[in-house]
Formats: sequence, structure tokens, C-alpha cells
Amino acid sequence: MDLGLGNKTVVVTGGGSNIGRSIVHEFAKQGARIVIADIDGEQGEKVSKEAVALGAGGAFACRTDVSSIDSVTAMLDRTKQAFGPVDILVNNVGWTVEGLFIEQDRSQWEKEIQINLWGMINCTRSVLDDMIDRKSGVVVSIGSDAARMGEYREGVYAACKAGVVALSKTLAREYGKYNVRFNVVCPGTTMPDSDEEISDGSMWAQGQKRWNTPEMRQRIAKAYPLRRIARPGEIAPVVVFLASDGASFVTGQTISASGGYTMI
Repeated sequence: MDLGLGNKTVVVTGGGSNIGRSIVHEFAKQGARIVIADIDGEQGEKVSKEAVALGAGGAFACRTDVSSIDSVTAMLDRTKQAFGPVDILVNNVGWTVEGLFIEQDRSQWEKEIQINLWGMINCTRSVLDDMIDRKSGVVVSIGSDAARMGEYREGVYAACKAGVVALSKTLAREYGKYNVRFNVVCPGTTMPDSDEEISDGSMWAQGQKRWNTPEMRQRIAKAYPLRRIARPGEIAPVVVFLASDGASFVTGQTISASGGYTMI
């Protein structure tokens, strides 16, 4: 289906790994111009080449630390020079290492807040003025069902993602009059199938790697009515649809793509 994204400029944060990589691929199939804003520049370059091969109207990777407003500004300046103003921002980047709240230290909390919440704030604020001026724009943020119901061993991460949901709703109310839309997609557990799909810095290559075993996959899958774990390619089409004109009257919504884990 042609979603009319061929003339759009898209920024995908964390676009080098897992869900972000699949989102880049889906936009590429629609012919969009794509910027992979990832802290791992090498992985981002790899995915940008994949995007071009899939039909992107153009693609490049820009090493970006979303927790740094200067880094985000530099990435957007480069984007404007190459492709013009941003039509669609996908706040995909995220990070956590699971553990009980009282067993985690402040440095981990601060990293989670910087990446999961400040990253979304920095990127969204940086594209918003242009979107308001042009009276057109879409921001799709990746949340989590942890934000909707709480999640064992993911306390601060859940709090950050709840902030992403609440801020998106508020911005949808404040800037809908300028035809700028904000929506959130909440995946369930979504694991890469191979190390080729992630960077060395991905949480799936670090603290969460122990989850990605056949035994753990079976245990986790039992929590889902569909009795399986999502593939990244099952989340990406939901994001791309919300970014398209096919969802032109959808804003302020939180959609779970989580195999029925929550039914709110």
C-alpha cells in the first residue's frame, strides 16, 4: 500500500537496532528520505545502506546522543541541509536494564531518564517550531506497556515511558490547531532475531542479553495471549501508518502493539 510518504523527511532515533531498524526499513519501502540518528554511527551507516537498497529516497546516518541537546541540534541542522525540514520524527531510542527498584543505583536511573524521557523531550522540542510554522508534522514516540500498567523490575523505565505518553497527549492538545499530530506506540517484549540486527551498545547486547535464550523466550511468551514474542517487523508498520496521511485524524493516542499484553 502506498501511504504517500515518498516526499517526506523522516528522523528515526535509535534507528540502527531492533525496532528502530525495522522502522527505517518500513519507511524506506515507502520511498521516504530517512535520517538514522543513532549513537552507534557504524551501525547507523549499515542500516542507511539497507534503507537505500530497499528504496528510500535518500538515507544517511548521523551519530546522535539524544540526551544532549547540542547533539540533537547538530543532527537536525545536517538533516535540513540534506533533505529539508523534518516532516516526521520517530522517538524510538530507549534503554533499560531490569532490576528491583531498591537494588538499582542512581546512575542507572539517571541514564534511563536521560535517554528515555529527556531524549524524547530534546528531539520533539527541536523539530516543533518548524512543524508549527509549516502547519504540518507528525511525532510518533515509542512507549511501552510498562507505562500503561507498571512492570515488575522496570520501575524508572516505566515512569519515563509514562512521561512520554502524558507529554504526547498534552502536545496533541496544544498543537493540534497547527496540524501537528502526536501518537505513541507501546510494544511488548520485542527481541532481535540475531546480533546482526543490533549494535554492540544495544541493551539487547548488554544487560538484557540473558533474556534472549530459548528458555527465557518461552517463559516470556506465556504472558501474552498470542503466546509469542513480537518480531521488530510487527511493530514498525504501526508506526509508519500513524506517521502517514492514512492516520490524519488520529492524534493523542496510545496504541499497544503487544500481542494483547494490555487491553486498555
